[in-house]
Amino acid sequence: SSNFKCLRGKVLVMMVTNKGRMIIELNGNSAPLTAGNFVNLINRRVYDRTSFHRVIREPFPFIIQGGDPQTKEPRPEKGIIGLGNFVAPSTGKARFIPLEIKLKNEEIPRYKEKITNPIALRRIELTHKRGSLGMAREENINSGSSQFYIALRPLPELDGRYSVFGKVIKGLNILEEIEKDDLILEAYIIDDKKKLLTFQY
Repeated sequence: SSNFKCLRGKVLVMMVTNKGRMIIELNGNSAPLTAGNFVNLINRRVYDRTSFHRVIREPFPFIIQGGDPQTKEPRPEKGIIGLGNFVAPSTGKARFIPLEIKLKNEEIPRYKEKITNPIALRRIELTHKRGSLGMAREENINSGSSQFYIALRPLPELDGRYSVFGKVIKGLNILEEIEKDDLILEAYIIDDKKKLLTFQY
């Protein structure tokens, strides 16, 4: 149960960074809970003026990570960056969502369980490719909240362990420009086709 709606279908998100713009497609068909959580946080303006606090490119390209509310400008004291979750104002408690992975030919996603069977792994609908949007979490597999990551290359080692709920469809080149502490200036749902048509790629 939750106080936000699961997402049905797909929606587009414009993510404006200080290095450029990206359009992200959220997939509510395969990850309705995780994508719905992300939409809710966007509408709450949780991501505006937060930073990409984790960027891993060495020894191989891996991920860029953001979505920690504690990185919102003005910046807090050093030492707590990367540990923050979304705290619901109504309860004063952090909101957590479970691991969510949908397999092909299954009607609904599986929750609260890693996918480790090799046959099942091959049936995952949303796998980690370059530009995939995934839900970051702590060791507890059901500790997803607001933090997310974008894969810089295919990462099959994360399949079945983390929820993928979307992908960058425009502006993939921006991923190569983002560095640690770069900002998400704003993120919003694209509900006007004119905004998409006028976006310069």
